[in-house]
Amino acid sequence: MQTISPLSRRTFLARALKQSSVIIVSAGTLAACSEDNNKGSVAAPSTQTPDPKPQGIGGVFHHGIASGDPATHSVILWTRITPESQGDIEVLCEVAEDRAFTRPVATQLTNTNSARDYTLKIDMQDLQAGNRYFYRFSTSTQQSAIGSTTTLPEGATEQAKFAVVSCANYSAGFFHAYGEIAKVTDLDAVLHLGDYIYEYGPGIYASEDAAALNRQVEPANELVTLQDYRTRYAQYRRDTQLQAAHASTPFICVWDDHEVANDAWREGAENHSEEQGSYTERLTAALQAYAEWMPIRPPVDTDIHSLQRSFAYGDLLNLSMLDTRLAGRDKQLELSHYFATGSFDEAAYTADITDPSRTLLGIDQREWLLKQFSNNTTWQVLGQQVLMGVMGLPVAVVTQQLSLNDFATLAQLATTAQSAPQTLTPEQLQYVQDNAPLLQLGSLPYNQDAWDGYPAERQLILEAAQQANSNLVVLAGDTHNAWANNLTANNEPAGVEFATSSISSPGLEQYLGLKTPTAVQQAEAGLTGFIDGLQYTNVAERGYMLLTITHQQAVADFKFISSIKEQNYTLLNNRAQQISVQAGEHTLVMS
Repeated sequence: MQTISPLSRRTFLARALKQSSVIIVSAGTLAACSEDNNKGSVAAPSTQTPDPKPQGIGGVFHHGIASGDPATHSVILWTRITPESQGDIEVLCEVAEDRAFTRPVATQLTNTNSARDYTLKIDMQDLQAGNRYFYRFSTSTQQSAIGSTTTLPEGATEQAKFAVVSCANYSAGFFHAYGEIAKVTDLDAVLHLGDYIYEYGPGIYASEDAAALNRQVEPANELVTLQDYRTRYAQYRRDTQLQAAHASTPFICVWDDHEVANDAWREGAENHSEEQGSYTERLTAALQAYAEWMPIRPPVDTDIHSLQRSFAYGDLLNLSMLDTRLAGRDKQLELSHYFATGSFDEAAYTADITDPSRTLLGIDQREWLLKQFSNNTTWQVLGQQVLMGVMGLPVAVVTQQLSLNDFATLAQLATTAQSAPQTLTPEQLQYVQDNAPLLQLGSLPYNQDAWDGYPAERQLILEAAQQANSNLVVLAGDTHNAWANNLTANNEPAGVEFATSSISSPGLEQYLGLKTPTAVQQAEAGLTGFIDGLQYTNVAERGYMLLTITHQQAVADFKFISSIKEQNYTLLNNRAQQISVQAGEHTLVMS
């Protein structure tokens, strides 16, 4: 694996952004054309002609429109044009306070070209706080769909409402969850916690139905080059349900690993080999495409850590978006290394896993996060990728000596053998005797890629939240399953965690071979029974999470889709779950 020097770690994103020529047009150059006493308008510079019109080469909007990274007085507006011929394309952006554009706010005429893959971003400034706006783009030959966006509120704020999503695998199935999100008319934002795309080539992961669904990936290879990543984003953004979600509300996004390669960390990734060339070059290409195709303000051009950013929803909540993948993460531990001699080397594992220098965030980002806890809002919300809850399972299960259900059966038989051995058959008693050592092995984290692989840093963060008296809500994705955890530090409540299911990537139902509703229910009961702090899980369905926060409580509504393999689907009301936490309580309540 290639090692990246400390200097290049801090500069490779700068190179990516400089090479991409990503355009961010400041709304300070917008032409004012607002009614209602110019509410939310920007004064027009003297050189700006009224009512500009796109000229020259035309183009169409096959990839939709989007907005993102809202601030109190600005928001990013995004589109991508498919050109009718090569060259610079003029694009007109219009913003209004109503969908009919009878109350216009501003217009901006600018251009894009192949250097940035014909994508375009406008940082629309001088807007009113807490307002909803409508926007559209035009070329000389076509007008885009109309999008809706919002700015952040200021001051007293009663409520904020988010859709929380992650893990959209194009080949695995349809993006129905995005379509459902587009129907929710009162969202403040969609929080996308990563794996917006997957880098795999055909036939590698969750693609067994791709041909039947007509969802084979483009390009037909694993993503390595800049053009590879651009092509995959373009394919995703042609999906009509994803387009509808983007057009309906602003997205606040952060990457996970598959925006680059599986199980990425600071200096490499599990899914990268020397035969694929330089990891630094692959990473740079992936980040350039991300900056071009996502509705985010590009980070400053000096440090990848700048992807971390916060969004204040008035006095209600402070949302901190974190990178747990690329900037600072130490390499994941691999349990197989501690079984090299045939038995588990507990001493070596304990020394490594408890190393206080191990970091998921990196020192700079961690220090930034700790300062966020002093923000004077009712709630502190962390938008990040991997589970923070302690997810320990029996060693015999983690090492695949027994399934979860078989371990639960063994534990029940062992209890009965102690209390009422006469009720067991000789075969059952012998089974308990033969396998009793497996019950004595303790527990291990089932996923070293999550916060369980970095417990010292997790403890530091949770203790800081306790000391700041924060109402801490941690959001996570990554696992493709829904979870709800009580978080503790030093055996005292420290916050709660809500983790969303995936848009389409398969979850534990596939890995555990759960074929029936009974098997699913047994697995869910086993997990919540074995894992302290875990209050809820859904291991079988795809969907999203609706998060509603007031000063009194934070409520997570887990929404699930009947099928991602069929065009026709319904919401699974019998699997929906609402879970809440009261301000000041730090303990989940099941509804």
